[in-house]
Amino acid sequence: MKLEIFSDGGARGNPGPAGIGFIVQNSKCKIFEYSEYIGEKTNNQAEYTAVIVALEWVIANIKEETEIQFFLDSQLVVEQLNQRYKLKNEGLKPLFWQIRELIIKLGGKVTFQHVPRAENRHADKLVNEALDGQIKK
Repeated sequence: MKLEIFSDGGARGNPGPAGIGFIVQNSKCKIFEYSEYIGEKTNNQAEYTAVIVALEWVIANIKEETEIQFFLDSQLVVEQLNQRYKLKNEGLKPLFWQIRELIIKLGGKVTFQHVPRAENRHADKLVNEALDGQIKK
């Protein structure tokens, strides 16, 4: 099975109130979408957390061998996850290693691709819904 996951994370302030969102789809249709407020984080911590939660969702819900292509609008995070940029931020290293472990659980067939923000609009909307919902409380 091949899945595409559009994920996003963002913080209002850096760090600040943060949210994540992702959409899981195959070539035919949307399978699942998710949005969550995650507390005070940086933008990059939120981006990493969105990938982690999406991978955990796949592990818990998709029982067949799966090839996953992630689409993110953060070029920095994509390049770090593809190991083309060094990861210097100590706060991101545990999140990076958590992602690597989840990828191994999934058999290693996970890729990350940068897309323009306009192509990731739905995931960005989910992030903002999570943040707006928390701020209204």
